Amino acid sequence: MRVWLPIIMLVFLITAGCSEGNQTSEGSDKMGGDDLEGEWSGSIQVPDQPLNIIVEFREEESLQGEISIPAQNIEDYPLDQVKLNGRELTFQMSISGQSLRFIGAVEKDVIKGTFTQSGQNFNFELQKQKASSSSASKEDFMTIETITGTLYGSLLLPEKDSKPPVALIIPGSGPTDRNGNSPGIEGKNNSLKLLAEELADRGVASVRYDKRGAGKNAQAVTKEGDIRFDQFVDDAKQWIDKLNEDERFSEVVVIGHSQGSLVGMIAAESGITDAFVSISGAGRTFDQLLEDQLSKSLTDDLYQESLTILERLREGETVKEVSDPLMSVFNPSVQPFLQSWMAYDPAEQMRETEIPTLIVNGTNDLQVTKKDAQILADANPEAELLLIEGMNHVLKKAPEDREGNLKTYGNPDLPLAEELVPGIMDFLTQHGVK
Repeated sequence: MRVWLPIIMLVFLITAGCSEGNQTSEGSDKMGGDDLEGEWSGSIQVPDQPLNIIVEFREEESLQGEISIPAQNIEDYPLDQVKLNGRELTFQMSISGQSLRFIGAVEKDVIKGTFTQSGQNFNFELQKQKASSSSASKEDFMTIETITGTLYGSLLLPEKDSKPPVALIIPGSGPTDRNGNSPGIEGKNNSLKLLAEELADRGVASVRYDKRGAGKNAQAVTKEGDIRFDQFVDDAKQWIDKLNEDERFSEVVVIGHSQGSLVGMIAAESGITDAFVSISGAGRTFDQLLEDQLSKSLTDDLYQESLTILERLREGETVKEVSDPLMSVFNPSVQPFLQSWMAYDPAEQMRETEIPTLIVNGTNDLQVTKKDAQILADANPEAELLLIEGMNHVLKKAPEDREGNLKTYGNPDLPLAEELVPGIMDFLTQHGVK
């Protein structure tokens, strides 16, 4: 019998994306690339439930396009070989070592055709959106270049024209997007988006970015077996360098949420970062935290198996035989990544942190308890500790009971805990970041 593991921190993306050059054939007299340009939305008629998609085409030297699949947390993923021949349109999406192919016909403002994946065919239909829809207010993005491709970060500036401080907001584990959402959780909480907006209202700019494999950075994902924790740290360091070089900003602050706390702690080296804020960051090593989480969600036999696996991982070994219910956590392909994560002790990293530091945690956080916040605070007596009564892991006020608490994870209409941003602003002002 399979057992669901409700461990929000551990949602691993099992995809490997790549993007090839776009090509196009000459359009016919019947249809040109300029007719195709713009946003098209619709769905693929997969079994059980249609899969909503959004495709945007544009004509530069050749036809190009991007596809977004909201249910899979994929945004603006580049399309390959966009070709328009008369009214026949073909394009494909290369992901997970597969080429997902679309073949359709354009009739006025509708594209109808066939989507093919792994030899299976499904109908799809797209409707062209009005220009006012596609030209609506767009996010402003910054980029950094990495060996696996371009990474995008959403820049939000305060309305005032003065030179503001800027906060780099680092998301948590799994394929979490820049807004704090994950495909492993039904609905959206938009916690990091709300955080950025409230900071902007108080005069602080921010850059927040999708994890590799999510959102606009879906195409920059690394093969699962090659992912290491240091890659997350290197990405954060590169963003910090980018912001330090940008003359629009006065100071650089790093805000790390959940796994992003440890990433930010390591990346925010003294001298290049003016302040660090840890939100819901673990104080124990990942294996210790995971052991605690599993004890609350597994049957005795599966928990004992998980303890054996963790001990083997601590000893530098990997485990090939894993029970099906534990594969979502201990899949052999992700075990090297887990070992690279376990190698870092957050308390030790906090002890070495020399910049002004604020440690924030909610009293109703199901993933990272106030015990972890206290461990971090004890490791660095110079750090400030802010415990917010009733706040949970997605930064919303929530009840203590698990069911009621988890309901907030998919509700974007709930505001952030009211003490969170004022507490951050008080800390920044106190340390001269303004």
